[in-house]
Amino acid sequence: MRRNTAILIFDDVEVLDFSGPFEVFAVTDELAEQTLFNVFTVAETPGTVRARNGLKVVPDHAFESAPAPDILVVPGGFGTRPLLNKPSVIDRIRQWSKRAEVTASVCTGSLVLAKAGLLDRRAATTHYLRHDLLRQLAPTATVSEDRRFLVNEPAEGRPLIATSAGISAGIDLSLHLVARLHGTAVAAKTAHYMEYRWQDDGGAAR
Repeated sequence: MRRNTAILIFDDVEVLDFSGPFEVFAVTDELAEQTLFNVFTVAETPGTVRARNGLKVVPDHAFESAPAPDILVVPGGFGTRPLLNKPSVIDRIRQWSKRAEVTASVCTGSLVLAKAGLLDRRAATTHYLRHDLLRQLAPTATVSEDRRFLVNEPAEGRPLIATSAGISAGIDLSLHLVARLHGTAVAAKTAHYMEYRWQDDGGAAR
């Protein structure tokens, strides 16, 4: 099955937070002759998104035209703060997550998952400067300060929820998800192609 893999983008999104996972899933798909991941960017509305430090990106889809994601990646950046006050975005993420196989965040994308209630009673992490803010938004979550990423197994009708620390940790998490879905050899091949030194501790909460 070729999984629909949606990467959320928004104004002031951190560039590597979204482009790192995009590269991992897209390269994996390319190396597998377009059989594993249908990767696309999605934004709330059509039109150009201005990412962190001025990079301009045109999303593949707005919310209304996007295929339902099997994998949803919510990146971080300063732009996550305005999203916390956008009920339409929070509700869309909540609804997509109910149907998705995997919902993942990079860096302060975890704040958005917390606002959507997806981290309640879950283990989570985020950028090292935002641990306290994550605790405020998800007071029942167990926030780790020393893990590059954490994976919560599906439970109680909830999908797999994964969070990573800042920026490059999102690449490690994405490779871990590839390995989980298609095997370590596939993920290692992608990391080798990217010339990336993959750090994978398994992601399990402890």
